Amino acid sequence: MLKPLMLVLAGLALPGLANAQSLVEGEHYEVLPEAIETHVDEGQIEVTEAFWYGCPHCYNLEEPLNAWLAETPEDISFQRMPATMGGDWNKHARAFYAAEALGILDAIHDDFFHAIHEEGQRLTDSGDIADFFSDYGVSEEEALQALDSFAVKSRVNQANTRMRTMRLMGVPALMVDGRYLVTPSSAGSLANMPQIAEALVDKVREEREE
Repeated sequence: MLKPLMLVLAGLALPGLANAQSLVEGEHYEVLPEAIETHVDEGQIEVTEAFWYGCPHCYNLEEPLNAWLAETPEDISFQRMPATMGGDWNKHARAFYAAEALGILDAIHDDFFHAIHEEGQRLTDSGDIADFFSDYGVSEEEALQALDSFAVKSRVNQANTRMRTMRLMGVPALMVDGRYLVTPSSAGSLANMPQIAEALVDKVREEREE
């Protein structure tokens, strides 16, 4: 029942937040105590989604988030960052970075979410993940090698460092320009999160023009 409700919220969300000046720090977003380095070209503004494949709220955010991304201007660089809080979170982070290394991330991302939340698959065992990946043009052996690779483990460690710097206690969350953090609580709903992120992008543009 959540998705139909979210569609209603998307149509009603934030009638008073048409621009960056309408945002209130501490109410609609938080400022990170320590800015996080971004990795974008000059003129680009990074928006990062912190998520966990096992999180139902992250799954339900995908629909309004993807709708927003389909309309975002070219100066927005969108990144996904799997949250690393130990256990199954880290196993899913390894799956994310392994899929990225194998060149199949775009193909599997939505399906991986769907398999967990609609089909009841856990996808935390390396063998199960490798079997899942094998439907996307890679062998199970290649998938297992990627899952256990040094490069993937390093990416998981890097994500963990960013998580600590962001001081995240849960997901989903959107981070704009390595400084501004939007959560479901600050946004008022999942459907509002992309809209507040967009207003924060406008805020960053204005700051850069000053």
